[in-house]
Order: sequence, then structure tokens, then C-alpha cells
Amino acid sequence: MRNIKLTIEYDGKKFNGWQKQPNKLNIQGEIEKAIKEITGEEVELIASRKN
Repeated sequence: MRNIKLTIEYDGKKFNGWQKQPNKLNIQGEIEKAIKEITGEEVELIASRKN
């Protein structure tokens, strides 16, 4: 397993927050889905907030 740091900025108006939630549009789920489409690998994102 390897760790990769991503710095992400987004407009969350259309989403129901960052964290995955069943049957709701969320940032974490959409990014994980896009990474799987590109790499074929399932990933789990872990978020931290920079102040």
C-alpha cells in the first residue's frame, strides 16, 4: 500500500458534505469513484483540513 497526498479544492454546493453517505452525493465518494475509473484500484480517502 502506498500513500499519496492530494490537495483538493472544490465548490460543495451540490454535495451533501465531504464524508461518504449512503444514497447521497458527496465529495469523498465521487473522488474515490473517479480514482477507481482511472486506475482500476479501489481507494479510501482520508481527509484532514488545513487551516
